[in-house]
Amino acid sequence: MTELLYLRDAYLTEFEARVTDARENAVALDCTAFYPTGGGQAHDTGVLAGLRVIDVRKEGSDVWHTLDAAEASLPAVGSTVSGVVDWERRHQLMRTHTALHVLCGVIWNEWRVPVTGGNMEPLSARMDFEFDPVPDGFGPRIEELVNTELAADRAIDVRFLPRNAAVQDEDLIRTKVNMIPEGVTEIRVVDIVGLDKQADGGTHVRSTAEVGRIRVTKLENKGKGNKRVRLEIVDA
Repeated sequence: MTELLYLRDAYLTEFEARVTDARENAVALDCTAFYPTGGGQAHDTGVLAGLRVIDVRKEGSDVWHTLDAAEASLPAVGSTVSGVVDWERRHQLMRTHTALHVLCGVIWNEWRVPVTGGNMEPLSARMDFEFDPVPDGFGPRIEELVNTELAADRAIDVRFLPRNAAVQDEDLIRTKVNMIPEGVTEIRVVDIVGLDKQADGGTHVRSTAEVGRIRVTKLENKGKGNKRVRLEIVDA
């Protein structure tokens, strides 16, 4: 099992870990600060044991780090290695992920419309909502509302709740916390204080002002009752 260090400290970029398993060009660790692809968020990159990390995936309870190296160059199972996360990419993903939560909060509070899916890369993202049709002037309106909330410098609180408490929270139920496997007894909650609260396993900044501003670049129809919003972060 890999301990996920980023869950409790998204700003941690350097760490030491023990290699627990190895396969062609990849190693599993007992702990990691590298975020693996998942939940619509792309994986981190960086350096591990002096080798470039080019992919990170979670398989079961282990996180596998694919390295830019031949198998013979991999660190040995049982050895201790040092890792450094590419901070520029990580921080861009943190800002983008937080911007999407602000977008979700704005749309839910204004129109009571839930999110149906999303995906992000550093400083750009898309998110789908159950609109049919979208209101007139929707793009400029949500851009204005989101940027107002970002400038408000709302604090972002990350905490862990017992499952029983989380499934009784009406705000979390709308993000389908009740669909998290029964074996998960503790739910990680990302709370943009006063705006949005979601069960979430991704990395986030400490306040909305750290995101910068967003620009809505495109609105798309993705089938009946499903509209896609594309956005980008335009400055810090």
